[in-house]
Amino acid sequence: MRTALISALGVMLTLSACAKPPSQTRNACAIFEQRDGLFNNWRRAAVATEREYGVPVPILMATIYTESSFRHNAKPPRKMILGFIPGKRASSAYGYSQALDGTWERYQKETGRWGARRTDFADAIRFIGWYHRESATKVNIPLNDPYKLYLAYHSGHTGYLRGAYNKRPEALRGAKRFTDITYTYAKQLQQCPG
Repeated sequence: MRTALISALGVMLTLSACAKPPSQTRNACAIFEQRDGLFNNWRRAAVATEREYGVPVPILMATIYTESSFRHNAKPPRKMILGFIPGKRASSAYGYSQALDGTWERYQKETGRWGARRTDFADAIRFIGWYHRESATKVNIPLNDPYKLYLAYHSGHTGYLRGAYNKRPEALRGAKRFTDITYTYAKQLQQCPG
């Protein structure tokens, strides 16, 4: 009985620790070090996604950094009505990847991953790999061009082709931040132990 209780407490502590974002989100090595569990191993999930879709790990991780700051349940802020009444959210973006409802459903349908959840890191990073691969295939963006990949991720493929990001300063700022953190992560990952 006591062993079962200790095991249950250990599982609950592990799960609650996973709910919080890593403490050093600008350091890829530290992120992977903090999330190297047997069942929740972020490095393993990122490397598997890179192998499956050909998207470099630094770009995968930079997408999550830029979109959700590694918060599993991230959502866009609510619009305020009269300055204090919470209204609707700007979009249905949710989870690590900030994938929209419709895009996530298309991903599930096209990949057969019906059980995938946006709040699960491995599922979210696999979605990101799939989406960036789609950008390479449909919009002809090289998988090593973080700036353009982010613009396509932010604006959608149709919006990217129309140049919608040119009218959205937040998209251009996001693409710059995304590119900077991609190169930071790439440098760090070359020196990670293990």
